[in-house]
Amino acid sequence: MSILEERSAKRRERLVTNRAMSVEEAEAWDLDFWQQAGPEARLSALVAIREDLALIEAARSPNASEPG
Repeated sequence: MSILEERSAKRRERLVTNRAMSVEEAEAWDLDFWQQAGPEARLSALVAIREDLALIEAARSPNASEPG
């Protein structure tokens, strides 16, 4: 098994999914998920979201398409 295949298998083992039948059910599941997550997982998610938002804002910049 290659390193990429091994990493992919490990990531699939960690994935948590849910299929909600309503918005309310999805919100309840989401709340429960994050309340059960440890502080390190919540902080890591916050940092990832913040980095994604910074990339989005940079792409929206009027000068984003100009060569640097």
